Amino acid sequence: MLGDKVRDHRHRSVLPFTAVPAEVRLLRHVTAGQLVRWGVPQAADEAELVVTELVTNVIKHVGEGTSATLVLEWGGERLRVEVHDKSHAVPSLSAAGCDDECGRGLHLLAAVTADWGTVLTAAGKSVWCEIALGPEQVCRRMERAAAALQSYGPGGDVTQEGRLRDAALKESAVQLIADLLHWTAACGLDPDDVLDRAQMHYEAEAGVAA
Repeated sequence: MLGDKVRDHRHRSVLPFTAVPAEVRLLRHVTAGQLVRWGVPQAADEAELVVTELVTNVIKHVGEGTSATLVLEWGGERLRVEVHDKSHAVPSLSAAGCDDECGRGLHLLAAVTADWGTVLTAAGKSVWCEIALGPEQVCRRMERAAAALQSYGPGGDVTQEGRLRDAALKESAVQLIADLLHWTAACGLDPDDVLDRAQMHYEAEAGVAA
């Protein structure tokens, strides 16, 4: 059972689990539900991704059936996700090769989180990630969007200035969104559902940043 504690305006939940594939979906569901109860549902997608990667790494690299613990802690503008296990082997981003599954997972975590790291403990280790909320999260989303648009061709040269640059950015954004909708449909997903979820996240984050 998930245990809730509030310490100095920080919310903390601790969930022991057994590292087996069937637990991943349950932990994702529990994480999303906890964030809704705390009032930060906008972080659910990134938090679920982090939980999936961290728990999967325990299963693959520490051992299936290992006892581990998921910790969620929220205070201020960051959500912290930790997974504690009984291994002292520390994952390394720089040492991970392109064909290493753990390495790909760590690169993904580094891309979607504000910060991450590993702490050795008496019992083993903790791998943690921090997800930005509020203005910091909006800023990171804008940086990722700008990087995508800069390299996206259909809208023309987005390095221009003034009205030409604004028009190029708008056209690039429209084309990128349209291509993403085609991709979601090709993957068997519902484009309308994807748009609705994206709109919900945008409105939630815009409300926090206001």
